[in-house]
Amino acid sequence: MPTTVRVRRTTRQGWFARTFDPKIGSHLLRDEGEVIVDDVHHHWVVYLVPGLEALLALLLLYLFLISPVDLAWVPLVAAFVVLVHACWRALNEHMDRFVITNMRVFRVRGVLSQKMATMPLGRILDITVEKPLSGRLVDYGHFVFESAAQEQGLRDIRFVARPYERDLTIQRVVQRAGLRGPRNVN
Repeated sequence: MPTTVRVRRTTRQGWFARTFDPKIGSHLLRDEGEVIVDDVHHHWVVYLVPGLEALLALLLLYLFLISPVDLAWVPLVAAFVVLVHACWRALNEHMDRFVITNMRVFRVRGVLSQKMATMPLGRILDITVEKPLSGRLVDYGHFVFESAAQEQGLRDIRFVARPYERDLTIQRVVQRAGLRGPRNVN
């Protein structure tokens, strides 16, 4: 007798999660039976530069404390600008999502305005996974999609965590959808 595994989802989310969530579920074709197979966030490495900028802002705040009173406003304003820039970059990375469903792949990105690019699974001709040296060390890579369309918004997906695993997920979904026949291995 098969056992059923129940996934418990909590509906309580923090303010940040509610406000700065790209709301992937609203883009699904639920009437057609579309379900999310994988929701791909950026790898943590994309947050290193915003983190370093935040540390620079803290250093500037320290300079504010030790500066002469008549010049103290300069490091304070600089710290504010650098911190706002760091938060903007981190939020921009957080709001950029690549989603694999049983029918298509799509990407939703943007903080103030949102941009969405979608590609049906049947139009994916080839996926190239590029893994730079740093990506090999901490397990991230970049996807390059080739499709029947010449220009599309899904050509380059950068900083994908566990890219080979994600590539296999896409290949499995395409295979299960019956869009490609079984491979002949001699």
